[in-house]
Amino acid sequence: MNEILGESIPVFIGLTVILVGGCGFMMGQAIANTWRPYWQVIPYSLLLAATSRFLAFALFEEDLLAVVPYLTASVVVLGLATLGFRLTQADLMVHQYPWLYERSGLLGWRDKRSAP
Repeated sequence: MNEILGESIPVFIGLTVILVGGCGFMMGQAIANTWRPYWQVIPYSLLLAATSRFLAFALFEEDLLAVVPYLTASVVVLGLATLGFRLTQADLMVHQYPWLYERSGLLGWRDKRSAP
């Protein structure tokens, strides 16, 4: 488990998932709120994952240049950022264009004309 998450599970959950993952979620929302394309989520997520590894190194004496924990943090942050982006984008599309689109599940929308 140490090879994947880092030195300890509580540090991974508290730092990577809750703190940096929450920042990633809000970053995804901010990108969607400004109508930027999704691809901008990816480099920002990689930077946040690097921040997570640096904080783990500085605060909890973990290895700074560990590749696998960095990739794990990248996947977690990218997943939460994508969730925030998609939730916000679906909400914006439905509320900005109510005559064109309606909600289709939590993360999607559809044309009102093609609705059954």
